[in-house]
Amino acid sequence: MQEQVIDRPAAIEWRTSPSLVPYPEALALMEERVTAIREGRAPELVWLLEHPPLYTAGTSADPRELLEPQRFPVYAAGRGGRYTYHGPGQRIAYLMLDLKRRGPDVRRYVERIEELVIRTLGRFGVRGERRAGRIGIWVVLPDGSEAKIGAIGVRVRRWVSYHGVAINLCPDLGHFQGIVPCGISEYGVTSLHALGVTASFAELDAALRASFAEVFEEE
Repeated sequence: MQEQVIDRPAAIEWRTSPSLVPYPEALALMEERVTAIREGRAPELVWLLEHPPLYTAGTSADPRELLEPQRFPVYAAGRGGRYTYHGPGQRIAYLMLDLKRRGPDVRRYVERIEELVIRTLGRFGVRGERRAGRIGIWVVLPDGSEAKIGAIGVRVRRWVSYHGVAINLCPDLGHFQGIVPCGISEYGVTSLHALGVTASFAELDAALRASFAEVFEEE
């Protein structure tokens, strides 16, 4: 698989994969990169990509929440959390960052990821919000109900992070029906396009990068 390297500054590398990345391939690359970062052989990496349709099971996944196990492949992710869906139209941002350098505090790191998604959505006029007891980033729909637009799942090994966030740009929202997303059945999911924001992946990526600079590099 060929990949486009956007930029490789001294401190961090940004990479975008132009084609769908199989989940096992992504896991293998993240594992290798985490080790290389920890050993000082490679810079930190933010990897932007899409996956083919699949479900992932976090370390707290309840098998009862996998409603349609034959619908798509199911992978054990090794990250925190429960079941989630990944697929075309969803921007995945895998964050392989050195938390020893950035601050060895996992809770604070998750808060910064939440802020990254909130600021990214804000650049399109969408108000993303946190909710106590509900992981991810949520929006209030015109009818007053709430729906998730961004999923978060992280893992930290010897203070190097991996996995990261998934922002729904324009996925097939029906594909979420095969699971109870993140164990939360009372609320639905939405996307930027469903909210009337017809942004492109290039525009979303630019917003992510600008927000990353604000949250992680200007602190």
